[in-house]
Amino acid sequence: MSNKDNSFREKRWKDIYLRSEKIARAQQLGFEYPRTTEKQLVQEEAMRQSAERCKVLFICSRNQWRSPTAEQSLRKHPQLQTRSAGTSPNARHTVSVDDIRWADVIMVMEEKHKSRLVAQFTRLLNNKPLYVLDIPDDYQFMDPELIELLEQSTHSILNLTKQF
Repeated sequence: MSNKDNSFREKRWKDIYLRSEKIARAQQLGFEYPRTTEKQLVQEEAMRQSAERCKVLFICSRNQWRSPTAEQSLRKHPQLQTRSAGTSPNARHTVSVDDIRWADVIMVMEEKHKSRLVAQFTRLLNNKPLYVLDIPDDYQFMDPELIELLEQSTHSILNLTKQF
């Protein structure tokens, strides 16, 4: 064994010895060792909150007006994570298997969107709540009337509090 290996073992032994002393002292004082930094605590809290937030997937035909409006307008709600997609092959973002797996709840704008989803993703949708919002394709992106309709229907379906 070389001299370099011996010095490495000695250093590791010292680290372990000092660490055990630190752990014993921390237990006497009644706090955790190693201490977590404030940054780590903030990251852990953010991960915990994102795990508790309901993941809602909004779907319309071309992912152009209604579903992106729903995604944007409800994105800041503390109880939700949102995404949007379209059922058409020409959609800005066509709904995928990953989108369906990600979602806790799926909300479609019209009955035809539900039919298309069921036809394409039957097995994935078995245990997913799927709601039809009955919102016609009469609105532009971020239309205030559309936002009001989306907020009312989403809040009533998911029993959300108006915190934002």
